[in-house]
Amino acid sequence: MEIEVKTKHVVPDTSVIVDGRISRLVEEGYLEGKVIVVPKAVVSELEYQANRGRETGFTGLRELQELQKLADEGIIEVKFAGERPGLEEIRLARSGEIDAMIREVAKEYDATLITSDKVQAEVAKAEGIEVVYFEPITKTGETEIERMMPENAMSLHLKENVPPMAKVGRPGDWKLVELRPEPCTREELERWAQEIIEKAHSDEDSFVEIDRGGATVVQLRDLRVSIARPPFSEGWEITAVRPVVKVTLDDYDLSDKLKKRLKEQAEGILVAGPPGSGKSTFCAALAEFYAKQGKIVKTMESPRDLQVGDEITQYAPLDGDMEKTADILLLVRPDYTIYDEVRKTKDFEVFADMRLAGVGMIGVVHATRPIDAIQRLIGRVELGLIPQVVDTVIFIEDGEIKKVYDVSMTVKVPTGMTEEDLARPVVEVRDFETGELEYEIYTYGEEVFVVPVKEAEEKETPSERLAAEVIEREVRKFVGGRVPVEVEVKGSQATVYVPENVVPMVIGKRGRNVEQIERRTGLKIVVKPLEEREGGGQESPGPQGPQQSEGRVIEVESGEEFPLEVVDDGEYIRLHVGERFAGRPVKVFVEDEYVFTATVGSKGEVRVSKETSVGERLERALHQGREIRVQTVP
Repeated sequence: MEIEVKTKHVVPDTSVIVDGRISRLVEEGYLEGKVIVVPKAVVSELEYQANRGRETGFTGLRELQELQKLADEGIIEVKFAGERPGLEEIRLARSGEIDAMIREVAKEYDATLITSDKVQAEVAKAEGIEVVYFEPITKTGETEIERMMPENAMSLHLKENVPPMAKVGRPGDWKLVELRPEPCTREELERWAQEIIEKAHSDEDSFVEIDRGGATVVQLRDLRVSIARPPFSEGWEITAVRPVVKVTLDDYDLSDKLKKRLKEQAEGILVAGPPGSGKSTFCAALAEFYAKQGKIVKTMESPRDLQVGDEITQYAPLDGDMEKTADILLLVRPDYTIYDEVRKTKDFEVFADMRLAGVGMIGVVHATRPIDAIQRLIGRVELGLIPQVVDTVIFIEDGEIKKVYDVSMTVKVPTGMTEEDLARPVVEVRDFETGELEYEIYTYGEEVFVVPVKEAEEKETPSERLAAEVIEREVRKFVGGRVPVEVEVKGSQATVYVPENVVPMVIGKRGRNVEQIERRTGLKIVVKPLEEREGGGQESPGPQGPQQSEGRVIEVESGEEFPLEVVDDGEYIRLHVGERFAGRPVKVFVEDEYVFTATVGSKGEVRVSKETSVGERLERALHQGREIRVQTVP
């Protein structure tokens, strides 16, 4: 493009500094001998962006350094002028405060303003400033990382001082391969990152999704590119992920029954599975399926990477808040919304609110087992509302549908219990294809239990184990936490074994204590001396000192395991998780049984009073030598 700059002084704005246009104009001879007057407002804006870890800030600062080199060679003169803006003016840059300060510098030097900002150019012309306007640079062709990624690769992994790697194959059969023996250099990564950012700004099918301190996420056409740099990471890293295949529901082995369910009934769906299993691919196919049924379909994504047709609008968090996005969607009233991913408590709350407002919802959830998807709702959604929020769970593994659950609510006596007065609301989780009941979820006492019904054929059913735990907790209200208590439950009767000297304490005056336990549990209670039980004869122990054991802390995101120290100090059960987990929510299990969710304290510890039901449960597990483990909540 031929240009003519008549004035001695030239003032560039931020847009042409960031895209490197000025140095190229100098090298091409258009600005030779000119005085490049850089407004201090431009420098401040670039510095602010760089301090926040934004790549545009670093790119602009590199362009200023290049102009200084050209000035040292005597080709141009560079000077800085104008006022340095305050923090508030920088924050108001989008409203035009910085642009106004740049125009003031152009007026002061009677200079030509060079910009690729259309609004800036039009305002400057209206103020009588000489303007050279360039259309924003449009990047054509592939970037280096697009050329580098193998055809059958799902992801590309580039890190400084490490050879470039790619994950190739298909769902369930991925393999990490080295693309070259030479490690990536920081200079290469910086250059590739700049190329990605520039294309994202110029290509209409690409955009910058997230730009925060040390991290940038770009949707580069069908590639989701994450750029990490210090101080966020210890070194430069670029990761590019793309969908390997775009499929339709016809590509899945769906039964006619499931097709009918998806078409006519399912309105609260959780698509669950481990990372990389193909959940998002299935959701994209499901979105296309509903769109072809004449339904209005939207998505809620951060970042937006589902591969869907143009008729499906993809929404990001509004002002960084998905709840605000939901407010807009409720006005739009879509038939179905894909929520990718439902991970934090706030996500589950937004998902539930939209579903209860009548919007069909499909949520993507990380889970290692099908039942885990439903368990993640517990504590975040009222138990009675779970079937209204989620009626169908589809578990994906290795790109295939491995399990489908039907979720419903009924009022009944839980499996394994016999007394009618034990009837309560029960969430039933059934295998969708066979109708077989696999899990029941209900409250017993003050806790919520997820009980596997398939184990009911065992000598002791899950319901009987549950009833025994509740009865033991009730008995310990009268005898304390140090006295041995054993409970056997058969049908509607429970036998409580305690040392002979404390039998009267359990029975109470005129049997009042037993009556109280019977009213609370609905079971017939018989109290017997522990010495009469087969293998009995134990004596009630005296006071004991602090006890401790070791367990495991499992960080779900990375799969790493760390030691867990469990200590009974007499008043509390202390779980020493580790300071690295301070402030994070964790789930606590006794072997495979979920107990409760808590937030790790500032000292890396979860402390539970032994006077609480949870504390009693942990104390019992500790003294029985059962494994206690902690799992992070992703």
